[in-house]
Amino acid sequence: MQQLIEEKSFERKDFSKTGFEKGDYELCSFTNCNFSNTDLSQIRFIECEFKDCNLSTAILNKTEFQDVVFQDCKMLGMFFEKCSDFAFSIKVENCQLNHSSFYQKKLSKTTFSNTKLQEVDFTECDLSSAVFEDCDLRNAIFNNTDLRQADFRNSYDFVIDPEDNRMKGAKFSLASVGGLLAKYGISLE
Repeated sequence: MQQLIEEKSFERKDFSKTGFEKGDYELCSFTNCNFSNTDLSQIRFIECEFKDCNLSTAILNKTEFQDVVFQDCKMLGMFFEKCSDFAFSIKVENCQLNHSSFYQKKLSKTTFSNTKLQEVDFTECDLSSAVFEDCDLRNAIFNNTDLRQADFRNSYDFVIDPEDNRMKGAKFSLASVGGLLAKYGISLE
């Protein structure tokens, strides 16, 4: 059984040099910490907050994120599909999440706000009722993705093929409709 760490604050720690102690972290906050290339495998984060952290290329084998908030974080090249599916729930605000992957992840009702999601792989994800608020989705991959009721109205630079994704009830702004028609070579003015 892993040790339980509750309601602890971690500030300005460089776990990329020291490593990160395995355990169950509940109601903890991590501020201005460096987790880049850190092995976070089989660690449980429950109702934790990460603020101004660098988690780029952290190793996430069977990592659990339950009701976790990432705010103002750098999260490049993260493979969330390797995380445990059990109660997986995240909220992402003002982050750089480029070159990451959520392949086959259940992200229903997830909120991404003011986040760079360039070249992120959402293939076969459940993004039903997800909200993308002011997100840069340049070269993001949506293939056989459940986008029913998803909200893209304030996001931009995405290309989504309506024939390859489930999209009933998804919301888009008139300005972003071109991203739905790109494969047809149609020009909107």
